[in-house]
Order: sequence, then structure tokens, then C-alpha cells
Amino acid sequence: MAFRWLVSGLAALVAVAQAVPASAYLFWVQPNFTGGPVTGDEPGLGQPMPKATPAELKAHMLWNMRAGLNVAALQCQFSPILQTVPNYNNLLKKDAAELNAAYQTLTAYFKRTGGKTWQKTLDQYTTKTYNGFSTMHAQLGFCETAAAIGRDTRKLGKGKLTQLAIERMREFRNSLVPAGDMIHARRFLYVPIQPLSMDKACWTKKDLLKAACVPAGTRQASAASGNPG
Repeated sequence: MAFRWLVSGLAALVAVAQAVPASAYLFWVQPNFTGGPVTGDEPGLGQPMPKATPAELKAHMLWNMRAGLNVAALQCQFSPILQTVPNYNNLLKKDAAELNAAYQTLTAYFKRTGGKTWQKTLDQYTTKTYNGFSTMHAQLGFCETAAAIGRDTRKLGKGKLTQLAIERMREFRNSLVPAGDMIHARRFLYVPIQPLSMDKACWTKKDLLKAACVPAGTRQASAASGNPG
């Protein structure tokens, strides 16, 4: 009996492990932060960018993603396996040209809309953008998501970083909302119940169910438990 329980426990553990994506490190079952592509002017994605052109909004999203990955490199070092530091350093080296182009586009935007104080406004934008990714209560979800995005940046060819920001920024922002491990989420399981016959012919004098009357789905289990017929 003890051996059967041990085997069942190991089988359950293997089943849980197989259900967890290989890329999840801080959760057994990672929360779902996914979101669709954005244009950059939706609420909750960063600092407001009034009168921004589509190109300026794309630069805005790329700079936000860069800021988020930078914050992750600082805040997520408690888990080296996430590789947030080498991912960010690789980003700065491999995608320097695209990042610089985004910054030049943002600089032009603030010169166009900020008047004489454009530099101060740009500095405030940068500070608030970085601060917008700082989190404590949602740190695990944020770090897990930043690590996944960081791994994706390594796979991209040059010039593809902006599109990744468009596709993943909603997810990145969603990860800043505290969420627990989904292994504790409430699940409903349907367990079919097969009725037993109450016919006296199916029962022995000791009130044991005869094998011939055991429902088909439970016969094997009954035989294994030694239930006589």
C-alpha cells in the first residue's frame, strides 16, 4: 500500500512538472499576463505622448521596454537563473543602433512639443518611465516576464526590437499587477460517478460486491485492492 502511494505521488509530481513551461523559474504555474499588440497611445502603457506621430509612439514603446529591462537587471538579481543582467547587456550591445534611433526620435518629439524647456521635460519623461517599472509586491511576475522578453531580444535580428516592444508591452505592464502562483488557482474537475447495483444477487452474505456487478470502469481498481467477488 505504501509503495502504491509513493508511486502515485511521484506520478502526480511528474504531471505537474510537465504542465509547467520550461521557461518558468519563479512559479510552478505562471500567471497569465499576455496582452495584444499596442500602438503606444493606449492608457497605462507609459507617460502620455500628446500629438505624437506613429513613429514617435513606436520609439516611446521601445524606450519603455528598454527601461523595463534595465529596471529588471537591477531588481531581479536575486534570481541569477533569470539572466536579466546579461540579457540587458546583450541588448545594449546588439541593438545599440535601434535604441539610439529611438532616443533621437524621442528627443525630436520633445523639442517639437516642449518649447524652451524640452530638455527638462525629456529628463522628467525618462525618470518617470524608469520609476514606472519599479515594483515590490509584483516583483516575481515582473521579473519572470522581463526574463522572457529579454530572452526573446537575443533571438531577434537587428532592427526587430521595436516590433517586439509593440507586441509585448501590454504583457510587460500587466506583469506589474501582483499575482500569485496559479498552482493555487481554483480548478473544477469532473469526476464521473458510476452507480452500484443494489440487487441482492450482486452482493455476498458479507455485504461485498460481486466482481460481475462491478461497473466496468472500476473493475481493475477493485481487483487491485483485493475486493472479493
